[in-house]
Amino acid sequence: MMRLYDTARQQVVDFSPGRDVSIYTCGITPYDAAHMGHAAVYLTFDVLQRRLRDMGHTTTCVRNITDVDDSILAKARQLGVHYLDLAASEMTRFDHDMAMLGLLRPHSEPRATSAIPEILSLISTLLESGHAYQSGGSVYFDVATYDKFGQISHLDRETMLRYARDRGGNPDDPNKRDPLDFVLWQPSEPDEPAWDSMWGSGRPGWHIECSALSMRELGPTIDLHGGGSDLIFPHHECEAAQSESATGQPFVKHWFHVAMVYLDGEKMSKSLGNLVFVEHLLADHDARAVRLSILNNHYRTAWEWNDQMIEVADQRIKRWLEAGRGSAAVQEVRAALDDDLNVPAAIAEIDDAVSRNHGISEAAALLGVNI
Repeated sequence: MMRLYDTARQQVVDFSPGRDVSIYTCGITPYDAAHMGHAAVYLTFDVLQRRLRDMGHTTTCVRNITDVDDSILAKARQLGVHYLDLAASEMTRFDHDMAMLGLLRPHSEPRATSAIPEILSLISTLLESGHAYQSGGSVYFDVATYDKFGQISHLDRETMLRYARDRGGNPDDPNKRDPLDFVLWQPSEPDEPAWDSMWGSGRPGWHIECSALSMRELGPTIDLHGGGSDLIFPHHECEAAQSESATGQPFVKHWFHVAMVYLDGEKMSKSLGNLVFVEHLLADHDARAVRLSILNNHYRTAWEWNDQMIEVADQRIKRWLEAGRGSAAVQEVRAALDDDLNVPAAIAEIDDAVSRNHGISEAAALLGVNI
């Protein structure tokens, strides 16, 4: 039995889906290269899928592309390029980096701009059911109509407001009934993309994009959904509120989030610019070592990158390659992964087998490392 931490339930619980496991992970907003924080999230989901497949499950993992939102439009404006051209070039870099790291390909990688009809339909449903309202040319979700708002993050109102302000939620918008209400549809600026709607020409809000894409690709209820822990609020909280208000069904059975990666004491982020890019590490190191340098940190514990991590991983890969092929430590690695995806413990089990001159290729493969 696999046990995983569930963000909403705030505890490690049994994760026992059916044979076919539906997974949705929030993908990147493609306006810059992939950094270690991105890689930590997607490698975690990758190892999870590998273990589920090893257990006999099939996995259908959808990883969206947020190709229209405030961030990418601002960067495209700054560079003087079309936002879709920027998205295309950055997705090429991202896909190359993830392939080098050995990630399983997602079942689908839908773009937000591909789901405008579904987004419009979803907003219409929310308006008709009284969960949304029009104001000042925009459409907002009314959090007062959803009594479970906060079920995932468990934050108090003051903290929610602070996070919303820091993460693009604009609680000071005077058109809102409540500062925590969030935008579903908004007018576009003159140089921004726009689509026709019953509420005027404009573009979707960020949260509605993932609800529309996930329901289109995986249906109204997903076995496991997540991403980086910075998405818990407001993004995933808002996703759940609008999705369950529209369908009347549970949106996600298990919420799964990966802790942040830090550099120089600050969360690694594009906005701060304190980044270690995956492509730069891949240029100088074995991709398997880059993979292990990230995975040797438990997914629920925030950690700080330092250059010694890649040096340790370089030496580890050399030892594993010298150990060669064999099935030592397979059961120990499985047990570690089933214990809240404890990859550092799994790596330690492989190191122990290597120290006893046992071949470990099958155990390493469970971590996505080919020996």
